[in-house]
Formats: sequence, C-alpha cells, structure tokens
Amino acid sequence: MTTVLCVPQWQGSAAPNAPRLMAGARRVAELVPCDTRVTLPVRETAGERDAGVRSFDVIEENAGLIRKALADTDDFVVTVGGDCGVDLAPIAAAHARYGDELTVLWIDAHPDLYTPQTLSSGSFHGMVLRTLLGDGHTSLVPDRPLRPEQVVFAGRRAGDDSELEYLARNGMRSHGVADFEAALEGLSGPVYAHIDLDVLEPIAFASMGYPVPDGVSPHRLIDLVSSVDGLVGAAITEYAPADPTDEAEADIIRRVGAALRS
Repeated sequence: MTTVLCVPQWQGSAAPNAPRLMAGARRVAELVPCDTRVTLPVRETAGERDAGVRSFDVIEENAGLIRKALADTDDFVVTVGGDCGVDLAPIAAAHARYGDELTVLWIDAHPDLYTPQTLSSGSFHGMVLRTLLGDGHTSLVPDRPLRPEQVVFAGRRAGDDSELEYLARNGMRSHGVADFEAALEGLSGPVYAHIDLDVLEPIAFASMGYPVPDGVSPHRLIDLVSSVDGLVGAAITEYAPADPTDEAEADIIRRVGAALRS
C-alpha cells in the first residue's frame, strides 16, 4: 500500500516564485499513483525568523504535523512538497526505524548543506540535509542525526564553498550528471530517495525555483528511480509551476511517481 502525503509548504524557499510550490505540491499529489492521499492543513502565510531560519515557526509546526501523519500509517509513504524542507521529518523517521543501515539517496542539483550561519537568506530548504546531519537550528535537529556516510548525492552540480568543503571533509559520495547512474553502485536497502525536481534539465522541465543548467534528462531520472533496490520511502519536492495544467511536465511527474513503486 502506498500513501501520498502532501505538504504544500513554500516558506522554506526564498525563490520569487516560492508560493507556487503550494499548487505544485497539490498537483504532484494528484499525479503520483497511490492507494491513499493525505493533504496536511499547513499555513499559507509566512512565519517568523528565528536563529537564522526564516519562517521557523511554520517549518517546526509542519514537521510536527508530518510526524503525526507518519505515525498513523504503516504504508510506503511518498512525501510531496512543497520545498525540500518537508523531508526533515520523514527522513528522521526512516532513520529512527532503520538505523544506521539506512542510506539517503539525495537526488538534487544542490547539496542543501548550508547552516543558519552560512545562508543569509535563512531559507530552510537549503539547510535541510545539514540539519539531518546534526548541524542546524537546535529545535529542528533530529534526536538521531544521520552520519555523512549514509548520504549519497546524485545529479549534484551546485553548492557554495562552505557546502563543498563540508562534503569533501566528510568524504561524502557525490555524483553529478555525467556519472549520475553511478550513485546506485553498491547501494542496497533500506534506501530513502529524496527527489528535488531541479535535478532535471531546465529546458526539459522548467517549473522550479532554482534551475541549474545541464541537468539530468527526465528518462535518466525515471530509469534511476526505478532501479533503486530496497526503497523504503521517498519524497518529490520543489515543483513550482506557472501552469499546473502543463501536460508535458505532468507526464514526467507521473512517470517519476510510478517509478518509485515499480
């Protein structure tokens, strides 16, 4: 059984089109094949900045709603954003369940390894993975942080000096576009797949807040997702459509969602 958990949170992003993430989340939830759909009643207004995290109160509140929803199901859950910050609670829950055997496959153009001290905008979606690794707002860091060796990047082609220094210092596995499929080498379950749609080539898929040129083609993303062994959970994030009825983009999302359960 598969549950799609829709979290139309936009406040973790500082992109000019960030509010579009609300409609994007709802559209993705419609497109991903599942047995049950649950949409959380998240706030639509911006929240208050705290300790370097903008809209901290909204993000903390939403994480609590997500934890409760996850506790009420034993299904395979596809969390749908909204911004990447919606994956804080699901990945923490997967780690609590599977322990250090868990691998997080971070399919994203960006590493999201900022801290509140290194990201002046305070946008939590750029900090979410670093928070899961134990460095972040004290109220958001999970009780059991991930270890760097539990994370594998796929499709990464961006990152500022502080993020890349952290990545290199901790010996984290990182694969770009040229060696995208190599991210699966030696990978076996349990695996949690985080998918930020900005991993895609912007010419093929334009509806994102922070496009990065020279991305992955849709068919390569779909093939990689369908090849993941031992998948125990996933998220699809950062769909910011100007036109939610765009059928070409809808078809890509539909096929990515189907690949998660192939």
